[in-house]
Amino acid sequence: MSTIGVVEPQDMRLELPPGGLKLEKGGFLPEVVVRYEMIGTPEPEGRNVVFICHALTGDAHVAGWRPGERPGQDRPSGWWEGMIGPLSGIDTDHFCVMCANILGGCSGTTGPASRNPETGKPYGSAFPEITMGDIVAVHRALLRQLGFTRIAAVVGGSFGGMQALEWAIRHPEDMDKCALVAAAASLNAQALAFDIVARHAIIQDPNWRQGDYYGGAHPIAGLANARRLAHITYLSQRSMEDRFGREKREAWLHGGKEFHRQVRRDFKTYFEIESYLEYQGQKFVQRFDANSYLHITRALDAYDPEEAFGSLEAAVRQIQCKVLMVSLSGDWLFTRAQATRFVQACLSEGKSISYCHLHAPAGHDAFLTHFEELKPVMRAFLTATDAQDPATLNTAEAEGLEAFARTIPEGARVLDIGCGDGTLLKQVALSQRAWCIGMEKELPKVVEALHAGINVLMADIDTDLAYVPSHVFDVAIISHTIQVLNHPDRMMQQLLRVADWALVAFPNFGYLGMRLSLLFSGRMPRTKKFPYDWYDTPNIHNCTLKDFYDFCKRFGMKAKLLRRRSASLFGRLLCLLGFANLGADGVILRLERDSARPTAEPHDDGR
Repeated sequence: MSTIGVVEPQDMRLELPPGGLKLEKGGFLPEVVVRYEMIGTPEPEGRNVVFICHALTGDAHVAGWRPGERPGQDRPSGWWEGMIGPLSGIDTDHFCVMCANILGGCSGTTGPASRNPETGKPYGSAFPEITMGDIVAVHRALLRQLGFTRIAAVVGGSFGGMQALEWAIRHPEDMDKCALVAAAASLNAQALAFDIVARHAIIQDPNWRQGDYYGGAHPIAGLANARRLAHITYLSQRSMEDRFGREKREAWLHGGKEFHRQVRRDFKTYFEIESYLEYQGQKFVQRFDANSYLHITRALDAYDPEEAFGSLEAAVRQIQCKVLMVSLSGDWLFTRAQATRFVQACLSEGKSISYCHLHAPAGHDAFLTHFEELKPVMRAFLTATDAQDPATLNTAEAEGLEAFARTIPEGARVLDIGCGDGTLLKQVALSQRAWCIGMEKELPKVVEALHAGINVLMADIDTDLAYVPSHVFDVAIISHTIQVLNHPDRMMQQLLRVADWALVAFPNFGYLGMRLSLLFSGRMPRTKKFPYDWYDTPNIHNCTLKDFYDFCKRFGMKAKLLRRRSASLFGRLLCLLGFANLGADGVILRLERDSARPTAEPHDDGR
C-alpha cells in the first residue's frame, strides 16, 4: 500500500530563447511543454531533489496514486511503486522526488502528437529528430525554471539510466550523485537489432502514412508487434520458462472446432506465451503513440558517448559526481560485461564509482518488479554522508587501522580487497585524503560500505580482480582475506598487476599459542579471534609467516614485515628477539614485485 498518496501532474511551458529550442540535429521546436510530478517539498536550489529519468515507454507517474484513482481499493499505479517512499530505496523522508515525461514522448511533454503552433495540427512527420542530449536539455531547463541549480542525485533505469549518464557527462556540475540501473553507455548489436525490427514493424503498417496518421486510423498493428518484440528482451529465458513453458492457452483447451480452424488460418499457436505477448501488445497501443516510439528508440540507438568523445574513458573523464552502476543477473539486454566495461573506464579515470551485480533472474524488467536487493543498495548510496572526523568512526573491531593509514602515502590511490563494511577504507580516506575503492563479495557488507560513503565494487575477489585495469592503484590492501580465498596464488599475482605495491595482513597460524593449543588439546584451535569449528571455518588456506615468505620467493615477490601483533607478553618478547613466526598472532607486510626472486627474509628464523 502506497504511503505517498495522490500525486498531481503539473505542466510547465519552458521559457525558450528567440527561435525556440534548438536541437542537436539542427531542428528546433517553437515551444515546449513539460509534464512532471513531484513527491515531497524541495529545499532551496533543489539540494534535496532526486530526479528520476524514466525508461523507454514510462512517464512521470513514478509513485503514488493518479488523480481519480481510489486509494485503499486499487493498487497504486506508479511504475516504481515500492521503490520510493519513507525508508525505501529512494527515501522520501530524506528527498524530494521528481520525474518528468521525456521530450518526444506522448504523456504530456511535447512530442509528435502535440499541436504544432505553426500549423495548429499535430506535428506528425514534421516533428524534428531528437537526441539523448536534447532530452536531458529539456529536463535541465525544467529544473532551472523551478529554481533548482544543483540537485542531490539523478537516477535512471534502462533508457533512463542512459539519460542519467548523459546528464552526468555533459553537465557534471548539476548533481552530487548519479545512479544507473540496468543500463549501459550504449546498446550492443543485438539490442540495436531488436529496435530496428520494431521500427520496421511500425513503418510497414499501412496506417502509419509517414507519421501523418492523426485524425485517422493509427498504426496499432505495427506498434503492437513492436511492443511484443520488445517484451521478449525484457524477460530472461528462465523467467519465460518458469512463467509459461509450453503451457496451452485456456481458449485453445476449451474452444470449439470453428475456433480451432480460425486460429490455424491465422497461423496462431496454442501456447500461453503467445497469449501473453498479444495482451502486452494490445495494452500498449492504448497508451502509447507510434511516432513517439520511433523517435525515442532512434535516440536510444544513436546514443554513444564513446563515439562522441573518442573513447569511453574520455567520456567518463567529464563526470564529477559519485556514480553507482547496478547490473542484473538475468538481464541480457544490458549485460554485466557492458556494466563492467563502464566501471573499468571509471576506475582508469579515478572516478568515484561503485558497482553492484544483483541476483535478478527475471530479466531486464526485474529493476521494475523485483527490487528487494536494489532497495537497500540504492538507499545506502543516496543517503550516505561523509564523516569529517576520523575519531567518530567505529574502529573497535579493526585492529591496525592506524598502522595501515600511516603506511599509505597521502593522496594515494587505494584498493581494499575484501573491504567488509568499509571501516578501514574510511579511516584511510579521511586521514590520508586518499582516493579509495573497496571490493567486497557479500551484499550486506557492500550496503554497509555504501552507507559509510565508501566507493565499493561488489565482486568475487577470487576472480573479478582480473577485470580491474592494470596500474590503476598505488596501493592495494588485503587485510585478513588471503586465508579465505580459493586461489590466493592467482589473486596475489593480480594484486601487483593493479597496484604498485600491497599491504597484506593475515593471521599467523605459526603463532606459539596456536601450536600449544593443538599440542595439548589435540584439536584445531578455537579462539576469540577465530571462533570457528574446523568444519565451518572460512579460513580454508591457513598460512604461517614462514609459509608466506616461501610463497613470495616462489612467485617473484618480496615482503617486508612492517608490524607484528601479539596477544601475550611472552609473544611480544619472542617478536623482539626476532622469532616473529612464533610470537606474532597477526602480521602486516609490504609486498612488492622482485624480478630477482629474493630469498626468504633474513630477520626471521622461521620458527
